[in-house]
Amino acid sequence: MTSRFKAFLALCAASFTLGAYAQAPDRARMSAQAEAMARLAKMDGVWRGPAWTLQRDGTKRHIVQTERIGPFLQGSVKLLEGRGYGEDGAVAFNALGIVSYDPAKKSYSLRSYALGHSGDFDFIPTDDGYEWQIPAGPGSIIKYKAAIKGDTLHEVGHHIAPGREPIHIFEMTLKRVGDTDWPAGNPVSPR
Repeated sequence: MTSRFKAFLALCAASFTLGAYAQAPDRARMSAQAEAMARLAKMDGVWRGPAWTLQRDGTKRHIVQTERIGPFLQGSVKLLEGRGYGEDGAVAFNALGIVSYDPAKKSYSLRSYALGHSGDFDFIPTDDGYEWQIPAGPGSIIKYKAAIKGDTLHEVGHHIAPGREPIHIFEMTLKRVGDTDWPAGNPVSPR
């Protein structure tokens, strides 16, 4: 073999080794993530119930809201799928959320996709549920707060702007209607 070919083989072997190392699981990090996410286990399941949102014209839009929530990636993240159904049974609202935990920062975050928008938001577990908020214009936020008691998940949203009283813009009261193996259940098999 020529020295150039040997150098090429050595480079290929080094690249393969570095690529494999880069993809090696960080067991301690994954364990810390799963431990932190276990705090949110009461969210898991299938939920359904009434919800409303305040429209720009001041009217309330009523829907039947469903949530499907479950752990993924060995419990290191939690996926949430929300669907709101109008009176005709058609999907009027659909959202996807991914809750994760960063052990280095010791904080949770929510990656949310809904209504053509997406973003990363602080997600704060509380003793009885969780809180999160999104920006809503200069100095304004929409703050959501949820409580889970038994088989009921109650979440409210308020638009908060400087110098103004908070405006109640969203509310849902869901009942837990069952377990789910989503999203980890029924993966595609290797054969």
